[in-house]
Amino acid sequence: MSLSPHLQVALKEWASVCAALEQGRQIFILRKGGILDRGGLFELEERQFLLFPAYLHQKLELLKPSEHTAFEKRDVEPDQIVISSAAVVSDVVKVRSRAQVDALDVEHIWAPAQIDMRFNYRPASPLYVVLLRVHRLVKPVTIANTPVYGGCRSWVPLDEQIDVRGAVGVLADEEFRVKRDRVMQAMT
Repeated sequence: MSLSPHLQVALKEWASVCAALEQGRQIFILRKGGILDRGGLFELEERQFLLFPAYLHQKLELLKPSEHTAFEKRDVEPDQIVISSAAVVSDVVKVRSRAQVDALDVEHIWAPAQIDMRFNYRPASPLYVVLLRVHRLVKPVTIANTPVYGGCRSWVPLDEQIDVRGAVGVLADEEFRVKRDRVMQAMT
């Protein structure tokens, strides 16, 4: 699936995870809540979106030690947000066991404590691996971080459309296929 020429919705994700996605070091996110809930069932609201880096809830101890030097601690969200990438959902897979996520350890930046938190939060609700094909924008766009964008929400409808024409996949097609195959194999 190719990107639409303009996008006006963004997914809030830890800035550290956005960086890993934009560098091709990670190709998925984990979700339980926020992007679900029509009739109590998981439903992805958007299949294409911009990545909106968030800082407030990310914690150093919930990232692998290899991520600590690049970690940017903030006690408040910044006044401006730099949008530098967009994503297309390639797959959504329901996690059936902790062993599946453990098999993906080299494919993500989260420490075991963060994985535990994902499983323990609302344990009756399933956890999903959402695979993303990430594209780097030709030119990053800086937007004001208005109060409307705040709070613990996954989806952020932006005030204006962002032009994503010319965005380039952070991974070549073959690299993405190999990484996707590894993730999908762990999920079987």
